[in-house]
Amino acid sequence: MKSQDTAFEGGPLDGRVLSILLGPTGHPPKTYKVPVPDAAGGPPTVLVYRRVPKGRPGKLGLHPGWKYEYDPEGKPADGKLRWPWSKPAAGPVPGATPQGKPEDTDG
Repeated sequence: MKSQDTAFEGGPLDGRVLSILLGPTGHPPKTYKVPVPDAAGGPPTVLVYRRVPKGRPGKLGLHPGWKYEYDPEGKPADGKLRWPWSKPAAGPVPGATPQGKPEDTDG
C-alpha cells in the first residue's frame, strides 16, 4: 500500500509529520483518530484530527496536498455516505408548515 508523509497542526501532535496510509483513491482518510492511554488505567482518550487542504491550488489548479488539523470537540461524523442525489438529513425545517396541517392563506 502507498503512504504519504502528512503534517499535523494543533493539539498534542502539532508540528509532527507522520506517514499515513492512502486509500484506494490516493487520499488519506478524512479523519485520523489517535488513542491515548489513560495514566490511571481508565479508558483511553481519543484525539481526532480532520483532513484539510494544505493550501490553495496553484496556477494550474493542482492540489497541493493534505494536512490534518486538531478537532478538540472530536465529534464523529454520522458515518453515512452522502451522495449528491440523496435526500438531505432528516430534521425540522425552520418556518415550514407542520406535517398534515395546510397553510392558512385566508388570513
